[in-house]
Amino acid sequence: MCIFFCVLIIGGIFTGDYKIKKYVEEKVNEPRPILGGRILLRKYHNRGAMLNLGQRRSKIVTAVSLLLCVLLTAVFLLSLGKRGNNLLLIGLSFLLGGAFSNTYDRLKRKYVVDYFSFRVKWKPLGRIVYNLSDFCIITGALLVVLGSP
Repeated sequence: MCIFFCVLIIGGIFTGDYKIKKYVEEKVNEPRPILGGRILLRKYHNRGAMLNLGQRRSKIVTAVSLLLCVLLTAVFLLSLGKRGNNLLLIGLSFLLGGAFSNTYDRLKRKYVVDYFSFRVKWKPLGRIVYNLSDFCIITGALLVVLGSP
């Protein structure tokens, strides 16, 4: 696997999510439907981890997030020299892109900007607000599991 491709994935996720978050922070004040009303674009400041867990201990959440980024980076770098683990490297790239973006928010803003939710009939799912990094982290974790020996 070409390191350039992995860095491109990581950088693309980070940059894309950063730009969307910047747009949402500056331009979105009221929720607005997009994609035929299936998705609701809105601004939400998540001060905790997933589903706002640990919001009252945001410094611990930030420290854990930073530690996980360092560990994932080490695993990624150690995996670069091995042949036949392309799926693992792609998964780690997705994980790192998402983790770097959300950790950057925690360090810089003291919260993570989440910006869209799905308009679905099941209300608990419709209340959750996501960002691009969240989906990259989930996708990356799945690819790492599938690509692990």
